[in-house]
Amino acid sequence: MTTSPLLKDQKKPGAARREGHPGIALAVIAACQLMVVLDATIVNIALPHIQDALEFSTTDLTWVVSSYTLTFGGLLLLGGRAGDILGRRRVFMTGILLFTLASLLGGFAQEPWQLLAARVLQGVGGAIASPTSLALITTTFPEGPERNRAFGVFAAVSAGGGAIGLLAGGMLTEWLDWRWVLFVNVPIGVLIAVLTPLYIGESERHSGRFDIAGAVTSTAGMASLVYGFIRAADEGWKDSLTIGSFGAAVVLLVAFAVIESRAKEPITPLRMFADRNRSGTYVIMLSLAAAMFGMFFYIVLFVQNVLGYTPIEAGLAFLPVTVVIALGAGLSQRFLPVLGPKPFMVVGSALAMIGLAWQALITSDSSYAGGVLGPMLVFGFGMGLNFVTLTLTAVSGVAQHEAGAASGLLNATQQVGGALGLSILTTVFGTATKNEAEKQLPQFMAEGSAQQKAEFASTHQLPAPWGHEVLAQGISAAFVPAAAMAVLAVVTAWLVIQVRKSDLEALAGSAGPGVG
Repeated sequence: MTTSPLLKDQKKPGAARREGHPGIALAVIAACQLMVVLDATIVNIALPHIQDALEFSTTDLTWVVSSYTLTFGGLLLLGGRAGDILGRRRVFMTGILLFTLASLLGGFAQEPWQLLAARVLQGVGGAIASPTSLALITTTFPEGPERNRAFGVFAAVSAGGGAIGLLAGGMLTEWLDWRWVLFVNVPIGVLIAVLTPLYIGESERHSGRFDIAGAVTSTAGMASLVYGFIRAADEGWKDSLTIGSFGAAVVLLVAFAVIESRAKEPITPLRMFADRNRSGTYVIMLSLAAAMFGMFFYIVLFVQNVLGYTPIEAGLAFLPVTVVIALGAGLSQRFLPVLGPKPFMVVGSALAMIGLAWQALITSDSSYAGGVLGPMLVFGFGMGLNFVTLTLTAVSGVAQHEAGAASGLLNATQQVGGALGLSILTTVFGTATKNEAEKQLPQFMAEGSAQQKAEFASTHQLPAPWGHEVLAQGISAAFVPAAAMAVLAVVTAWLVIQVRKSDLEALAGSAGPGVG
């Protein structure tokens, strides 16, 4: 007598209701990762239109990016822990539904604070869903070729999500409206939530504790730090709120360090920083991510507001960067076991520095080919050399049960570093644009038409060509600290990273399908 599927489910409550469809299960997991990964780039392309529609200042516009990356990076490790303790499928669905709801609310936003609140909620949902989606591969696919293929698909989606987001963001913004870069997540999220219990089984639950205090103090501390820099761009360094936010950041981050040193199950195990190679890796990722987020933010504004590109043209303008990143990543993965990580970190960081220094020369007369594409290709190839290298070095020599924490911490460092770097660049941008606007204003008053002066009186924004000069000067100034961040990465790679024979052997064994 055979047992019916219904009785099987009764014996195994966490089982998928339609087992035996690994392809569909993988598609569901990959769709989640794609949605979370492309959300950054798909929104980036729409930033100029969001700015106009909701009347963001350029400095406040950075919060559209930072509010998402701060919560995503700050809660990423807590999201992974939640999947282990509460069940990965359950937590995965919770994250997806939260992300979907936040996308819907963000699409309907009528005020800046409404959009920022939705982006924070998106970050929370992404932090819950993303680490759990990767972990679900290990519980859904048996070890061996099948799991390796699944990891390969997951890695390809993670790598290609940025490029897809650039094109999708351009098309949705130009053909429909900027709100659709958020609305597009809703049908995808609903479909994932419906298919998950059908095709993905629940994982075994493990005992453990949630380090809520660590997650809250670290996220709040970094948010206060970012707010301080952005506030300084508008109100200056002597402003009471600016000073207060920096003071709060210091208190919260010190409290975080104390909590983590005493917690039995800390969200950020401080012992991860004991190894100099791993600590150096985190510093390099923090520095390069800080520069990278700022580069994409300001170049998007330049190509649309100064060069006059449409959203679709802007998306296409960034595609060559994704190609050279992939080339750099493939090159480093192939030769890492032979050369070790240090050469790739040093050369990759140096190329990133050169690209950023080149972009600091940008002016309102710069063309796409000379002022934008060339530096971005140099920067992108350098980042490609670093991505796989940093990922493997972060987990090299780590015990198997701590590999997830080590790689998760690297991912969190990238997100939080990006938000922090963007805020620092925004401070420099704000000061430079104020100074340039004061310089351009007399020329505008002397040469501008009556209609242009009437528009300036209501918007307080200088029209072209004077406004283009202001924006270009601010962007050029912002890339100076971006290049300095890359210099820190070069110095760290040169002086801190050491290569041992055991490291090369470990890298040789790791450079397989799961590298993504």
